[in-house]
Amino acid sequence: MRQMTALGRRIEDESFSIIDQEAGDHGHPPAEWQVVRRVIHATADFEFSQLVRYSPDAIASGVAALRRGAPVVADVKMILAGLSEERLAAHGSRTHCFISDEDVIAEAKARNSTRAIEAMRKAHRQGLLDGAIILVGNAPTALLEVARMVREEGLRPGLVVGVPVGFVSAAESKEVLLGLPVPHVVTRGRKGGSTIAVAIVHALLLLTKEGAS
Repeated sequence: MRQMTALGRRIEDESFSIIDQEAGDHGHPPAEWQVVRRVIHATADFEFSQLVRYSPDAIASGVAALRRGAPVVADVKMILAGLSEERLAAHGSRTHCFISDEDVIAEAKARNSTRAIEAMRKAHRQGLLDGAIILVGNAPTALLEVARMVREEGLRPGLVVGVPVGFVSAAESKEVLLGLPVPHVVTRGRKGGSTIAVAIVHALLLLTKEGAS
């Protein structure tokens, strides 16, 4: 957060104070609330207090993954544009997104698949997904493919952030993730997006400094 000015810091602090006041008795544990309130901060939408769901081990697992410098694999480049590469690099984490790679596009066309599916398959072939933080903010097919790999191939990510936005399979893909034995954060229903995935990671980065475990 070294790029933030003193005025910027005061504005952000005031924003979070307003969120805390208006949210009232939200029922989220302290560490989880840090994640949820940053999603609300990014969207100005208090409905996310009810929509965000997380497995019991999600926050601890996500923080641990960042502390050990786990890869961060995103479904779309929009997520990478929002992430603080400097803060991730301080932990040794690198970001990856293969959706625009020529071989991924060619494979998707040949298989009548989607680029998002083939991008996740490429990431897995490169050994990036086990122990990783996987961010899906746009493509439900990417999330469904990750779920398939968990069920059929024994994939064990460090954390799956499943927050795709949309009308076709978005809500359904999140429900699939909720039933899997891997650490996860989701936004139930149609709402989601790359901005939310970024907000969740940045909240986790702050928690790495606050001693969350």
